[in-house]
Amino acid sequence: MRKLFLIALICWALPALVSAQILNPVHWNYSAKSIGNGQYILHLTANIDPGWHVYAQDAGQGPVPTSFKFDKNGGTDFMGKVREIGKEHKEFDKNFNSVLKFYENKVDFVQYVKVKPETKSVKGTLEYMVCDNHQCLPPKDIDFEIHL
Repeated sequence: MRKLFLIALICWALPALVSAQILNPVHWNYSAKSIGNGQYILHLTANIDPGWHVYAQDAGQGPVPTSFKFDKNGGTDFMGKVREIGKEHKEFDKNFNSVLKFYENKVDFVQYVKVKPETKSVKGTLEYMVCDNHQCLPPKDIDFEIHL
């Protein structure tokens, strides 16, 4: 009887445990490419699971846009702003009552930097929000380090 009760309890609780899994539909990769004279192109690439999208840096009214905060140190000069390379979508979103800009599948955020010879990496934090057609996940902050 006790085993039967335990099996019934597990069968009852299992669907709740499975649905409580943490969603992580965006997978980030970081790399640096030397272009000579202490200059690098930093790539912060978001690989996005099918059905999900990440908002642009200038997303529109409502969602949290993707943003980058690089650690400032005396050894790194940031040249220009972070650029977005990918297929940008623009659509009216009735939930936010705004035209929004976002990326699906993949987007590469690119930053040019010039560093002193002793600089071995660039660190920072990125913030992004991801949604699908039914839900948005809370904004997420991720610390990163890109080795040069």
